[in-house]
Order: sequence, then C-alpha cells, then structure tokens
Amino acid sequence: MQQLLDNIAKHVSLTPEEQERVLAFTEIQTYKPKTLLLKEGEVCINSFFVTKGILRSYNIDENGVEHVVSFACPGWWIADMYSFLSQRPGQLYIEVNEEAEVILLSKENRDTLFAEVPKMERFFRILIENSLVANQQRLIDNMSFTAEARYDKFSKKYPDLVHCLPQKQIASYIGVTPEFFSKMKARLLKK
Repeated sequence: MQQLLDNIAKHVSLTPEEQERVLAFTEIQTYKPKTLLLKEGEVCINSFFVTKGILRSYNIDENGVEHVVSFACPGWWIADMYSFLSQRPGQLYIEVNEEAEVILLSKENRDTLFAEVPKMERFFRILIENSLVANQQRLIDNMSFTAEARYDKFSKKYPDLVHCLPQKQIASYIGVTPEFFSKMKARLLKK
C-alpha cells in the first residue's frame, strides 16, 4: 500500500488521517497471467493500480485482431476510462500479462473518497490530464512517425517493457503487424 501512497504523494500531500481514508477505500488483489480483469461489453467498476506485474488494455476488431491501447507497470493506473467514468459497457479488455498484484479502487469508492478527501479529486484530475496529453502525443506520433520511429520512441520511453513484453504486443501497440515488426527489427539490427 505504500507504493500507492507514494504515487499519490507525487501530486498531492495527504495527512496521515487522509492516507488512512484512502487505504480504507482500496483492496489488494493478486492475479495470475492471462487473467481477464475486464471484457469488452462489461462495465468497468474498478480502476487498477499496479504494484507488481504488468497489465494491458486492448480491443479486438471485427477480424479478430488485437489492438493494444496501453500497458500498466508497477506504479501505473489502468482502466477503461470511457466505461469507468460513464458506467456504461466498454470496448476494452484488461488482461494480466505477468503475475500481478494490484490495488482496486471502485468507482463508487472513488466518488465517496472525493467527498471525504477532496485532495484525491485533484490527484485524479492530474492523472487524467497527464493521460490526455500522453494519448494526444501518441495519436500525433501514429500519424506523423514511421513504424521505426514509433518503436524507437517506445524503446526509449519504456526500456524495461521492451524486454518483458511479447513482441506481438509491442507490434500491436505501435500499430504494425507482428510480421512487419519482425522484419523491421531485423533491419534495425543490421544497421
């Protein structure tokens, strides 16, 4: 739970009493690899703070092809934000990539927490703003950069992920097929 408090402390300062309230509204769970925490069409009732392992969110198109939207490593939050905020069925799957420990915060508890610890509303606003900026930059990168440039940027921004994620998931994240990704990596190694 200290990891969660440290994450919050990066953006807002909580009193010991406020920290206790935050922890009272959360729950720790462990999951094995390949566990689906959310399926397309379900309502996302929890946001997940990763303390160990890796989670990923993705959707599946009509041809059965997975499109990775995001990854979450220790210290990161993940949810289907459309579904979580609207409480309507979502379009994403959230899956455990490797054995994970996560802290769950339900939408209901988050809303109650906002009333009891108003600083938490500021904390989540900052996270959402940072996420919006990152998603906008990723969209611009996908429209403007070559696949090689997108992979280079991903590798520099997330060097630890490059070595622990399946290549097909990285390919999906940067928007290329696994076959193209394999050929591209072979070209890059020759340089």
